[in-house]
Amino acid sequence: MSKFKKQKKGLPPISTASLPDIVFMLLFFFMVSTTMRETELKIKQPTLPQAHNVSKFEHKNLVSTVYIGKSLDPNNEGDVIQLNDKISRVSDIKTFIFNNREKLLEDEIPFMTTLFKADVNAKVGTIADIKRNLRDIDALKISYAAVEKQD
Repeated sequence: MSKFKKQKKGLPPISTASLPDIVFMLLFFFMVSTTMRETELKIKQPTLPQAHNVSKFEHKNLVSTVYIGKSLDPNNEGDVIQLNDKISRVSDIKTFIFNNREKLLEDEIPFMTTLFKADVNAKVGTIADIKRNLRDIDALKISYAAVEKQD
């Protein structure tokens, strides 16, 4: 008879003591690195037109968004333009684009796009005035926001 008993060879149990630390570390990382919506709409939420072929932007930092629609203020009639977080005039478009160009590298400027998030009922004259100002400063890449048409 032997003095030593043979023990079963198996895997030791996995320690889960550090699991809460890892979960909280991941939670903290995502809370710090996530950005929330940067612009607060001061116009009525635009009802976007429908389109058959919709694509998404690859580089959202190259997109300058112009919101066009009705104001939340009942005293303002007609279409209003929102650039970043403030209601603006059509003549402010040039300054808005120049400020966005300053944030980009020189070789990224040709890829910069102006996105119109215009309400379905927005007047074409307002959009044409904006496009005329964009043409003056050579900002020729324009895109229109739309929702995909459900057949």
